[in-house]
Amino acid sequence: MILRLGSLLLIFYGLGFALFGVTIGEPAAAGAKPTDGIVVITGGTGRIEHAVEMLAKGKGKRLLVAGADPSVTKADLVHRLGGRKRLVQCCVDLGSESVDTRSNAEETRRWLERQRFRSVRLITSDWHMRRARYEFRRELRQDYQVVPDAVRSEPGFMTLFGEYNKYLLRRVAVWLDI
Repeated sequence: MILRLGSLLLIFYGLGFALFGVTIGEPAAAGAKPTDGIVVITGGTGRIEHAVEMLAKGKGKRLLVAGADPSVTKADLVHRLGGRKRLVQCCVDLGSESVDTRSNAEETRRWLERQRFRSVRLITSDWHMRRARYEFRRELRQDYQVVPDAVRSEPGFMTLFGEYNKYLLRRVAVWLDI
């Protein structure tokens, strides 16, 4: 009996992982409406560049780089981007209060409140979008409109496996109310 139950749990886990792997985040539709703000979660290739490009295209009024290292300056960002000094100086905020996806959402809420924004474009990697949306939905509830905009990547098996486990553990913790 225990072996059958264990096998059933393993099958459900495997099916959940497969579903997670084939439903990774997508880029926002080309015709998506502009939002008040844009938030990019640091940590993946191309995220910041995509966020600044969206800002330059008028897809948002201001950009929050959430989870930035406290030692990073706007000059560092301008150097990394190979220019765009005027755009970075006027419209980019570096947030260094957060250390994980949950605190990224909390930092974003405080930023949105300070800016008096009602909508935000959420930028992160495609493999990270599901978890980011989950944490942002928990934190922002229905108070803000969130437009997900995933940056395409080619995640490896271990990246997806680790992200799925984090997502699953968070869901179980919420379900168990711990």
